[in-house]
Amino acid sequence: MPLALLALALSAFAIGTTEFVIVGLLPTMAQDLSISIPSAGLLVSLYALGVAIGAPVLTAFTSKWNRKNVLLSVMGLFVIGNLVAWQAPSFEALIIARILTGLAHGVFFSIGSTIATSLVPKEKGASAIAIMFTGLTVALVTGVPLGTYIGQVFGWEATFLTVSILGLLAMIGSAILVPSNLKQAKPTNLAAQVKVLTHPRLLLVYAITAIGYGGTFIAFTYLAPILNEVTGFESSSVGLILLVYGISVAVGNILGGKMADNLGPIKALTIIFSGLAGILLVLNFTAYNPVAAVITILVWGAFAFGNVPGLQVYIVKLAEKYTPDAVDVASGLNIAAFNVGIAIGAWGGGIIVKEHGLMNTPWVGAVIVLIALILTRYSGMLDRKGQAQKLVKTIA
Repeated sequence: MPLALLALALSAFAIGTTEFVIVGLLPTMAQDLSISIPSAGLLVSLYALGVAIGAPVLTAFTSKWNRKNVLLSVMGLFVIGNLVAWQAPSFEALIIARILTGLAHGVFFSIGSTIATSLVPKEKGASAIAIMFTGLTVALVTGVPLGTYIGQVFGWEATFLTVSILGLLAMIGSAILVPSNLKQAKPTNLAAQVKVLTHPRLLLVYAITAIGYGGTFIAFTYLAPILNEVTGFESSSVGLILLVYGISVAVGNILGGKMADNLGPIKALTIIFSGLAGILLVLNFTAYNPVAAVITILVWGAFAFGNVPGLQVYIVKLAEKYTPDAVDVASGLNIAAFNVGIAIGAWGGGIIVKEHGLMNTPWVGAVIVLIALILTRYSGMLDRKGQAQKLVKTIA
């Protein structure tokens, strides 16, 4: 595997860290900026909104540019966004910085897979993508807890400075190691995106993605305040708990992929969404006991991101059937749907915290996930109905 993949993995690590580290720093930042916890939650939702916009819109806008130039431009924007966050003179400036880095995030993961596969022979394409995405997984396991620790010890600004340095190193690595003559991908146009977004079967899966993921983030965004104020953990312990959560996420992501391969996406998503809703309901009772809370969070991590492989496989499967000329577009828009879910979940969770208190976020999140489960079963029913109709036509 070429060394250029390590530069992509480092970029993914920096980007993954900056997206999720806010969860661990929420109480610290709220106190330092003299804002409420729900207001601080906007730093999660507006970042995700930037990703949702950046993935389809900016990717289409830059589709005719040289791939390496787009990569370096995106990482430059990422570094600038984090430097602005480091020196942000106000909460408003911090929000702008988060939106900028979110835009960079969206474009990076839209083009990253294409670049990774172009670096290796065709038969090694999946392995190349896996190496790049390893950076994102490692970010959840190590980057987020380490970033949380740095922010709590040296101030949250130090976390953004550290991430910007990582982004700069990744940018330099890409400039040196990534070749300039990368194969140009087929231009992404807005017309293809509109075609995908107007197909009812694909829209249903995007709704499942956004709702299922959003339900998780209603509670996950405010996990640190729950651990501080309800469970009674010191802020210094939150990073360690997030490490446990991150390890569980990594395991759950692998198991979720195997389930989707072995059982099919509908059955896998049914199991995962059922478990996710159940564990969120359990958190309402276990959050008051430190040991029980940590065990619950460990199980939660395994379910929380286990739906990602199944949802991606499912959208590609349906796109190949209904919009075969826009499969990549459909897959990219599902990444945007994930982040729409994060944005709405974090925003909705903030309203719940403000109006009704922290401990109403887990059970509301569970209800939202159950809606995603119902939509998943409905989509599976439509699949079976379509297969039956196709069989009848074949026989006739």
